[in-house]
Amino acid sequence: MAKWGEGDPRWIVEERADATNVNNWHWTERDATNWSSEKLKELLVGLCVENDEGKCEITEVSKLEGEASINNRKGKLIFFYEWNLKAKWKGTSKSGIKYKGNVEVPNLSDENDMDDLDISVSLCKDEPETSLFELMRKDGADKVRAALDSYVGLLKTEFTQGMILPTANGVTKQQMSQTKVKTDKTKIGGSSTAPPPSTGVKIPTCKFLLKETFLTSPEELYRVFLKQEMVQAFTHTAAMVEPEKGGKFRLFDGNVLGEFQELVPEEKIVMRWRYNTWPSEHYATVTLTFTDKGNETELRVECRAVPGSEEDRTREGWQRWSLPYNKYVRQ
Repeated sequence: MAKWGEGDPRWIVEERADATNVNNWHWTERDATNWSSEKLKELLVGLCVENDEGKCEITEVSKLEGEASINNRKGKLIFFYEWNLKAKWKGTSKSGIKYKGNVEVPNLSDENDMDDLDISVSLCKDEPETSLFELMRKDGADKVRAALDSYVGLLKTEFTQGMILPTANGVTKQQMSQTKVKTDKTKIGGSSTAPPPSTGVKIPTCKFLLKETFLTSPEELYRVFLKQEMVQAFTHTAAMVEPEKGGKFRLFDGNVLGEFQELVPEEKIVMRWRYNTWPSEHYATVTLTFTDKGNETELRVECRAVPGSEEDRTREGWQRWSLPYNKYVRQ
């Protein structure tokens, strides 16, 4: 093997002490089939939609055929997935009448856009006509699409941990390049900044307060911030949300992340919140307060310990973020 400064320049020995497949230059592959199978079932089973006529819920993934894998070449991740799945759903009307049906997705793959995904909803043979079928065919299909979109996002974030070998300073080239690309695309902030390499340095911080009014109840607005399917619906990006104290969240394809510190149903959410480009381990404290105003709900957003240089970007981000929320809850 070539030494540092000699021979094939692909062996970047100075960036990795053991010089083992440096930066995964050589082709490596990880099978994601079993993980994907479990993740798809986790995201789909229990998914439900409801209206004045009754409730529909996916009870089982009855068929799941396909495979998934991730390949790494020259530090670049290449994703492959192809699935044919079928799920069972049941509907229960307000009068207690039960119905059964199926949901089929024959073409979930890396070659098809999520918007072009064919999601077929049907009633089982001999089941009587019911308005719950339309509920499942429209709203139910939308939720299935959001869940499958979440799977793709988690495959590209959660499952890929460790796919790129760290360099001597513990930072991968992929991390640096992904940070730049994803920050440019995020819908929350504006311009991107490179993450400072060091920690432990005191930085100037600031705080600010925003208020917005929504034509919905505190209960519904509170759920919108914690329901993973709802978060993905209005951000149109992959998200991971654990709606419990100490639960983690990753939004906008990983550009925003944090942890829930306090949850008071219909009243308050307190979270540790950060952009992935902020200094390592630095979090702002964001408090959301929901106030019932009759037919409206006032949302108070208080952000503390925001890096001073990030105030405008963070403020603008939360203001932009409220627009999809408002549009979503007014529908």
